[in-house]
Amino acid sequence: MGLNDPQWGNKNNSGGPPDLEELLRKLNAKISALLGGKGDIGKGGGSAGGGSPTQGFAGGMGLIVAIIALIWVGSGFYIVDASQRGVVLRFGKKVEITESGPRWHLPFPIETVEIVNLSQVRTVEVGYRDNVKNKMLKESLMLTDDENIIDIQFAVQYFLKDPADYLFNNRMPDENVRQAAETAIREVVGKSKMDYVLYEGREQVAAAATKLIQDILDRYKSGILISKLTMQNAQPPEQVQAAFDDAVKAGQDRERQKNEGQAYANDVIPRASGTAARLIQESQGYKQSVIANAEGDTSRFRQILTEYEKAPAVTRERMYLDMMQQVMGNVSKVFVDQKNGNSLLYLPLDKLIESSRPLGLGSSSSTPVSSEVSDNTAAQRARDSLLSRDRGAR
Repeated sequence: MGLNDPQWGNKNNSGGPPDLEELLRKLNAKISALLGGKGDIGKGGGSAGGGSPTQGFAGGMGLIVAIIALIWVGSGFYIVDASQRGVVLRFGKKVEITESGPRWHLPFPIETVEIVNLSQVRTVEVGYRDNVKNKMLKESLMLTDDENIIDIQFAVQYFLKDPADYLFNNRMPDENVRQAAETAIREVVGKSKMDYVLYEGREQVAAAATKLIQDILDRYKSGILISKLTMQNAQPPEQVQAAFDDAVKAGQDRERQKNEGQAYANDVIPRASGTAARLIQESQGYKQSVIANAEGDTSRFRQILTEYEKAPAVTRERMYLDMMQQVMGNVSKVFVDQKNGNSLLYLPLDKLIESSRPLGLGSSSSTPVSSEVSDNTAAQRARDSLLSRDRGAR
């Protein structure tokens, strides 16, 4: 049946569609029953009297508005976790910062809330993206103080310390951190030598850059706190990597040769110093010995001179005999004076003892010693006999 059919809405037509007014009255009666209102049905088995369709429609719309109002008010409830903070905005202006727990604000469009996670660690990569092999040469190539170019990739980790500053003073927080990090690392590297940045000073460079990044972000009032700067890679550019490796090897060879030379010097110099000290001590000892001998000879000469002045002949004879004894004491030959015709019986006992000694007795080292002793004894006896004869002749 079409909408233009004259039978549409006819109460007596049981086969047609239901009456719209009747539906509204039934809906109104059910809502009133749910809300505790009194029903108007039943007097004489007829419909409720005294009510109009307009009043029923108004009551239904009021209920709908009330439900919508409840939903609107309920939309102002929100929950903030322990690691988060809520920033309440009233027509876009900050009103308050809420702590963790269930909260409520005036619903939209009067107030809105921005939930900010303070404990989440965010990472920004400088000089590469996602992988160190995916380099960004525009960011990674830097000039050092000694006019060398190095390629540096590093990552900056940060989290938030002020949610309001983070929301209102940053348009692109990651980009701000990246630019501040690049500025800081370029300044630190530009004041350092190449070898210092590549080897022993990497930790110091990272620490200085971290402090400088934080100072820059604090001046921007970004509400960002830098947690850590990690040096992923620091090396010369690929175009000069081979030449740099050769230079490094040459430097290592130089250091090795210097260490070897120092070790040799440490070995030779103490020995030379010891030898020099020993020679100096020996020379000092020789000096003292010569001086002492000279002083002793001088004293002895003076004593002899004094005795010589008292008895020249006797002293001269005594000196002659002492000298002959000293000279002849080491001679194995025997001199016999036959000038005056006196005979002297000389019995070489030492030679006879040596000839009568059986072979193989005694060591070879003891034989020359005993022979020398016997020769000296015989010579001494001969000299004594000569001296006694000379005294007798006088």
